[in-house]
Amino acid sequence: MRIDILTLFPEMFAGPLSESMIKRARERGLVDVRVHDIRDYTHDKHRTADDRPFGGGPGMVLKPEPIFECFESAVPQGTPLVYMTPQGRPLTQSKVEALAAGGPFAVLCGHYEGVDERVREGLVTEELSLGDYVLTGGELPAMVVVDAVVRLLPGALGDEESARQESFAAGRLDCPHYTRPEVFRGMRVPDVLLSGHHGEIARWRREQAEARTRARRPDLTRREE
Repeated sequence: MRIDILTLFPEMFAGPLSESMIKRARERGLVDVRVHDIRDYTHDKHRTADDRPFGGGPGMVLKPEPIFECFESAVPQGTPLVYMTPQGRPLTQSKVEALAAGGPFAVLCGHYEGVDERVREGLVTEELSLGDYVLTGGELPAMVVVDAVVRLLPGALGDEESARQESFAAGRLDCPHYTRPEVFRGMRVPDVLLSGHHGEIARWRREQAEARTRARRPDLTRREE
Protein backbone atom coordinates (compact mmCIF):
# COMPACT_ATOMS: atom_id res chain seq x y z
CA MET A 1 0.00 0.00 0.00
CA ARG A 2 1.31 3.43 -0.96
CA ILE A 3 -0.17 6.61 0.50
CA ASP A 4 0.92 10.05 -0.73
CA ILE A 5 0.17 13.15 1.35
CA LEU A 6 0.14 16.67 -0.13
CA THR A 7 0.56 19.36 2.53
CA LEU A 8 1.94 22.80 3.36
CA PHE A 9 3.27 21.49 6.67
CA PRO A 10 5.16 18.21 6.15
CA GLU A 11 6.90 18.47 9.52
CA MET A 12 3.59 17.80 11.26
CA PHE A 13 3.72 14.18 10.06
CA ALA A 14 7.17 13.33 11.45
CA GLY A 15 5.94 12.16 14.85
CA PRO A 16 2.76 10.25 13.90
CA LEU A 17 4.51 8.38 11.08
CA SER A 18 7.48 7.43 13.26
CA GLU A 19 5.74 5.93 16.27
CA SER A 20 3.66 2.93 17.28
CA MET A 21 1.76 0.83 14.75
CA ILE A 22 2.44 2.99 11.69
CA LYS A 23 6.17 2.92 12.37
CA ARG A 24 6.14 -0.88 12.59
CA ALA A 25 4.05 -1.20 9.43
CA ARG A 26 6.47 1.03 7.53
CA GLU A 27 9.46 -0.92 8.80
CA ARG A 28 7.87 -4.19 7.67
CA GLY A 29 7.20 -2.79 4.23
CA LEU A 30 3.43 -3.01 4.64
CA VAL A 31 2.88 0.64 3.77
CA ASP A 32 4.86 3.33 1.97
CA VAL A 33 3.78 6.77 3.19
CA ARG A 34 5.28 9.69 1.27
CA VAL A 35 4.77 13.29 2.38
CA HIS A 36 5.10 16.03 -0.26
CA ASP A 37 5.55 19.74 0.48
CA ILE A 38 3.27 21.70 -1.84
CA ARG A 39 5.57 24.72 -1.51
CA ASP A 40 8.33 22.75 -3.26
CA TYR A 41 6.30 23.18 -6.44
CA THR A 42 6.03 26.97 -6.34
CA HIS A 43 8.25 29.13 -8.56
CA ASP A 44 8.75 32.41 -6.74
CA LYS A 45 11.30 33.34 -4.09
CA HIS A 46 8.63 33.54 -1.39
CA ARG A 47 7.30 30.04 -2.19
CA THR A 48 3.77 31.42 -2.43
CA ALA A 49 1.10 28.71 -2.28
CA ASP A 50 -1.93 30.86 -1.43
CA ASP A 51 -3.55 34.10 -2.55
CA ARG A 52 -6.54 36.33 -1.88
CA PRO A 53 -9.92 35.09 -3.10
CA PHE A 54 -11.44 36.64 -6.21
CA GLY A 55 -14.52 38.65 -5.26
CA GLY A 56 -13.08 39.66 -1.91
CA GLY A 57 -13.70 38.24 1.52
CA PRO A 58 -11.59 37.10 4.46
CA GLY A 59 -8.76 34.61 4.46
CA MET A 60 -6.61 33.09 1.76
CA VAL A 61 -7.13 30.31 -0.77
CA LEU A 62 -4.61 27.65 -1.83
CA LYS A 63 -3.50 28.27 -5.42
CA PRO A 64 -4.14 25.60 -8.04
CA GLU A 65 -0.73 25.65 -9.80
CA PRO A 66 1.48 24.16 -7.06
CA ILE A 67 -1.13 21.56 -6.10
CA PHE A 68 -1.55 20.38 -9.69
CA GLU A 69 2.21 20.30 -10.22
CA CYS A 70 2.85 18.49 -6.93
CA PHE A 71 0.23 15.83 -7.65
CA GLU A 72 1.23 15.32 -11.27
CA SER A 73 4.97 15.22 -10.52
CA ALA A 74 5.14 13.28 -7.25
CA VAL A 75 2.16 10.92 -7.33
CA PRO A 76 1.81 7.95 -9.71
CA GLN A 77 -0.64 8.53 -12.53
CA GLY A 78 -4.12 7.20 -11.85
CA THR A 79 -3.87 7.48 -8.07
CA PRO A 80 -7.18 8.68 -6.54
CA LEU A 81 -6.93 11.90 -4.54
CA VAL A 82 -8.89 12.31 -1.30
CA TYR A 83 -9.41 15.89 -0.15
CA MET A 84 -9.90 16.42 3.58
CA THR A 85 -12.49 19.17 4.06
CA PRO A 86 -15.43 19.93 6.39
CA GLN A 87 -17.60 19.81 3.26
CA GLY A 88 -16.76 16.16 2.62
CA ARG A 89 -18.70 13.02 3.46
CA PRO A 90 -18.19 11.85 7.06
CA LEU A 91 -15.44 9.28 7.44
CA THR A 92 -16.84 5.91 8.52
CA GLN A 93 -15.34 2.51 9.24
CA SER A 94 -16.82 1.16 6.01
CA LYS A 95 -15.08 3.93 4.08
CA VAL A 96 -11.81 3.14 5.86
CA GLU A 97 -12.22 -0.52 4.92
CA ALA A 98 -12.80 0.46 1.28
CA LEU A 99 -9.66 2.59 1.24
CA ALA A 100 -7.62 -0.20 2.83
CA ALA A 101 -8.81 -2.67 0.22
CA GLY A 102 -8.68 -0.33 -2.74
CA GLY A 103 -4.96 0.11 -3.29
CA PRO A 104 -2.79 3.25 -3.32
CA PHE A 105 -4.36 6.66 -2.74
CA ALA A 106 -3.28 10.24 -2.04
CA VAL A 107 -4.54 12.74 0.52
CA LEU A 108 -4.70 16.51 0.01
CA CYS A 109 -4.58 18.61 3.18
CA GLY A 110 -6.57 21.79 2.82
CA HIS A 111 -5.73 24.99 4.69
CA TYR A 112 -6.93 28.56 5.17
CA GLU A 113 -10.25 29.01 3.33
CA GLY A 114 -9.65 25.86 1.32
CA VAL A 115 -8.38 25.15 -2.19
CA ASP A 116 -9.12 26.81 -5.50
CA GLU A 117 -12.28 25.14 -6.81
CA ARG A 118 -10.44 24.03 -9.95
CA VAL A 119 -8.40 21.63 -7.82
CA ARG A 120 -11.61 19.93 -6.77
CA GLU A 121 -12.87 19.85 -10.34
CA GLY A 122 -9.63 18.69 -11.95
CA LEU A 123 -7.90 16.46 -9.39
CA VAL A 124 -10.00 15.42 -6.42
CA THR A 125 -11.66 12.00 -6.54
CA GLU A 126 -13.63 12.32 -3.31
CA GLU A 127 -13.93 14.57 -0.27
CA LEU A 128 -13.95 13.33 3.33
CA SER A 129 -14.54 14.98 6.69
CA LEU A 130 -13.95 13.90 10.27
CA GLY A 131 -17.13 15.59 11.45
CA ASP A 132 -19.18 18.76 11.57
CA TYR A 133 -16.48 21.05 12.89
CA VAL A 134 -13.58 23.04 11.45
CA LEU A 135 -9.87 22.47 12.10
CA THR A 136 -6.95 24.71 11.19
CA GLY A 137 -5.97 22.44 8.33
CA GLY A 138 -6.30 19.00 6.82
CA GLU A 139 -3.11 17.59 8.35
CA LEU A 140 -4.71 16.11 11.48
CA PRO A 141 -7.59 14.55 9.48
CA ALA A 142 -5.04 13.10 7.05
CA MET A 143 -3.19 11.49 9.96
CA VAL A 144 -6.45 9.97 11.15
CA VAL A 145 -7.16 8.50 7.73
CA VAL A 146 -3.66 7.03 7.46
CA ASP A 147 -3.84 5.50 10.94
CA ALA A 148 -7.31 4.03 10.37
CA VAL A 149 -6.34 2.54 7.01
CA VAL A 150 -2.90 1.19 7.92
CA ARG A 151 -4.16 -0.73 10.95
CA LEU A 152 -6.43 -2.74 8.63
CA LEU A 153 -3.59 -3.87 6.37
CA PRO A 154 -2.72 -7.56 6.84
CA GLY A 155 0.13 -7.88 9.32
CA ALA A 156 -0.10 -4.32 10.71
CA LEU A 157 -1.65 -5.41 14.01
CA GLY A 158 -0.19 -8.03 16.30
CA ASP A 159 -3.55 -9.82 16.45
CA GLU A 160 -5.67 -9.75 13.29
CA GLU A 161 -8.75 -10.69 15.32
CA SER A 162 -8.51 -7.36 17.14
CA ALA A 163 -9.55 -5.38 14.07
CA ARG A 164 -12.52 -7.68 13.45
CA GLN A 165 -13.91 -7.34 16.98
CA GLU A 166 -13.46 -3.64 17.76
CA SER A 167 -16.04 -0.86 17.58
CA PHE A 168 -17.85 -0.39 14.24
CA ALA A 169 -16.34 -3.56 12.73
CA ALA A 170 -19.72 -5.28 13.04
CA GLY A 171 -21.84 -2.15 12.89
CA ARG A 172 -21.88 -1.70 16.66
CA LEU A 173 -19.69 -0.50 19.50
CA ASP A 174 -17.20 -2.76 21.24
CA CYS A 175 -17.96 -4.59 24.49
CA PRO A 176 -16.31 -3.77 27.87
CA HIS A 177 -12.84 -5.18 28.47
CA TYR A 178 -11.07 -6.12 31.71
CA THR A 179 -7.60 -7.27 32.75
CA ARG A 180 -5.79 -8.04 36.01
CA PRO A 181 -6.31 -7.54 38.92
CA GLU A 182 -9.66 -9.28 39.35
CA VAL A 183 -10.69 -6.77 42.02
CA PHE A 184 -9.65 -3.10 41.91
CA ARG A 185 -10.92 -0.61 44.53
CA GLY A 186 -13.92 -2.82 45.17
CA MET A 187 -14.81 -3.18 41.49
CA ARG A 188 -14.86 -6.80 40.32
CA VAL A 189 -14.40 -8.35 36.91
CA PRO A 190 -17.69 -9.96 35.78
CA ASP A 191 -17.79 -13.63 36.81
CA VAL A 192 -18.56 -14.81 33.28
CA LEU A 193 -15.16 -13.61 32.07
CA LEU A 194 -13.47 -15.79 34.70
CA SER A 195 -15.60 -18.85 34.00
CA GLY A 196 -13.62 -20.30 31.12
CA HIS A 197 -16.87 -21.01 29.21
CA HIS A 198 -16.07 -19.56 25.79
CA GLY A 199 -19.64 -19.78 24.52
CA GLU A 200 -21.00 -17.88 27.53
CA ILE A 201 -18.21 -15.30 27.25
CA ALA A 202 -18.94 -14.74 23.56
CA ARG A 203 -22.67 -14.31 24.28
CA TRP A 204 -21.97 -11.89 27.16
CA ARG A 205 -19.68 -9.79 24.97
CA ARG A 206 -22.23 -9.68 22.16
CA GLU A 207 -25.04 -8.68 24.52
CA GLN A 208 -22.89 -6.02 26.16
CA ALA A 209 -21.88 -4.61 22.79
CA GLU A 210 -25.48 -4.45 21.63
CA ALA A 211 -26.64 -2.81 24.87
CA ARG A 212 -23.82 -0.26 24.76
CA THR A 213 -24.64 0.55 21.14
CA ARG A 214 -28.33 1.09 21.91
CA ALA A 215 -27.47 3.33 24.86
CA ARG A 216 -24.67 5.39 23.34
CA ARG A 217 -25.17 5.25 19.58
CA PRO A 218 -28.81 4.42 18.80
CA ASP A 219 -28.22 5.82 15.31
CA LEU A 220 -26.11 2.75 14.54
CA THR A 221 -28.98 0.49 15.57
CA ARG A 222 -31.44 2.41 13.39
CA ARG A 223 -29.00 2.20 10.49
CA GLU A 224 -29.07 -1.59 10.68
CA GLU A 225 -32.87 -1.59 10.74
